[in-house]
Parts: sequence; C-alpha cells; structure tokens
Amino acid sequence: MTRLELLKKVKDRRKEAGITLENLAEVSHLGYKTLSRFFAGADVKLSTVEKVTQVLGLDFAGNEIINIKTLKEKRAEEKAKYIVSLVQDTSALEMQGLESDSIKTLIEETKNEFLTGQYKKNLWVS
Repeated sequence: MTRLELLKKVKDRRKEAGITLENLAEVSHLGYKTLSRFFAGADVKLSTVEKVTQVLGLDFAGNEIINIKTLKEKRAEEKAKYIVSLVQDTSALEMQGLESDSIKTLIEETKNEFLTGQYKKNLWVS
C-alpha cells in the first residue's frame, strides 16, 4: 500500500467518524500542525501514523479493526463515564453519591445522548 492510499483511507475514516482535525489532535495527543502535515501528505513520524490510525479504529495499514459504530459507541461510553464520574465524585463529597445501579443508568443515558441526542456533535470534543 502506498502512503497516498493510506492517507485516503484515513481521510475517509475521519470524515465517516465525524471528527474534526482539532478534535483528532486532542484525542490523539498530537499537535494540530503535525496532523495538518500528515493530511497534506507530508512525511511524518511512524508514531504519528500509528496514533492517528489507532484513534480511528484502523490498523497501521489503514484497514478497519473496529467498525465505525463500535468506535463511536466506545468513545460515547468513555465520555459518559468521565462526565458521570465528575458528578458522582462531587456528590460523594457531599455524602449524596448515587448507588451502583443508578450510576449505570446515568452512564447509559449519557452515552445515548452522545450517540443520538443533542450532544451528538460533541462526541469527539475533549
């Protein structure tokens, strides 16, 4: 596979995932300029290619290892757990923490909001 073929696959996957270059930079812990160079077809470190493909659920050759639905669900669940943990930590400090079943329900509802609700556009925002 050529570098241009890999780049095409990565560009298509980024578009399919609905992730902006800015958000990809944050999620992958890469610089915006580095990603700009990569998507412009310039030479970048192999570690950059690896990080980008990993975030997008691709292998090093650009082949899908996680389907787009699962990729989005994983991201939504990670974000939901983070947000619910912030609420739970604050509530626990005030001795008002939620029970385990309530936490699971809250995580699932928050996850669904990131996948289909009003926060869908914020799925990839850090």
